Amino acid sequence: MKKRILTILICLILIGATAFYLDKITSKLASYFNSTPKVSIEKKNQYAKEKDYKYVQTTDTFIPYNYQDLLNVLYTILDAGYDNFTFYCPIEYQDCINDIKQISNTEKNEVLTTIGNYVHPYNNFSTIRIEYDTAGEVTVYVTHLYSDEEIDKVSNEINRIWTSLVSEGMTNKEILYAFHDYIINHTKYDEKYENELDTLGKTTYHSDKAIGPLFEGYAICSGYTDTMSIVLDRLGIDNYKVASNTHVWNALYLDDTWLHLDLTWDDPVSEDRSKNNLLHKFFLVDTPTLESFDIEEHTFDKSIYRELK
Repeated sequence: MKKRILTILICLILIGATAFYLDKITSKLASYFNSTPKVSIEKKNQYAKEKDYKYVQTTDTFIPYNYQDLLNVLYTILDAGYDNFTFYCPIEYQDCINDIKQISNTEKNEVLTTIGNYVHPYNNFSTIRIEYDTAGEVTVYVTHLYSDEEIDKVSNEINRIWTSLVSEGMTNKEILYAFHDYIINHTKYDEKYENELDTLGKTTYHSDKAIGPLFEGYAICSGYTDTMSIVLDRLGIDNYKVASNTHVWNALYLDDTWLHLDLTWDDPVSEDRSKNNLLHKFFLVDTPTLESFDIEEHTFDKSIYRELK
């Protein structure tokens, strides 16, 4: 009888203690299951710029709590040069997966392409895939635009040209002028690049990246722009690529001012295809000057490229 009473008392004490601490136990369990898993962060590669802009900024946490945070996470992943990266949507950001779905729409990809304009060309992507699940786990897979072999090839060629063009005491503007002229004088605009109607007439050149102008003598706007971006990064000049609906060119910060640099339009195609034109009309011009030319291809979104207002 005494043992039964003792057993009942012990049970009552345990039940009472459990009831007393129930809220704390429940809270701990909820915190454990609802907490955002820890992100594994690897070292960034040597081409990471780690620059903040008005449109996107770098992040250390990789935890997005809103749409801007999500853009920052994706920008940091690209800027770091990661091949793949996994992060998690916290429960506070209820629209996270929906926003991921919209951004990763493979038919448009405009947001990801825009983010890519802010990173070093070697860290930009040729293809990018984002996988996600309902639990909020998001993995980004990046196929880079330049292979390791192409990076070595382009970097070595830039070094060779640098040795022939740059002398001690030259200013950054003088160096840019020299590279501007060199690239244009050794490159023609690849008119066949986007010839989709005639398969036999399509280009065989890598005109869309620095391989084209540096080794093949042909480029489209992205090829000119990538080449100059690599030179600008070597000089330590803050820069990114600015794009309109049909065109892309360089923007850079020099002498406390954001300026435009467009090699494509300084290398115009003329009726005489044998003539290699060289202009300086679009060499380091500010936004009011660029807009005064009233060229539709240079109409860009100032809500994105806000430094250029």
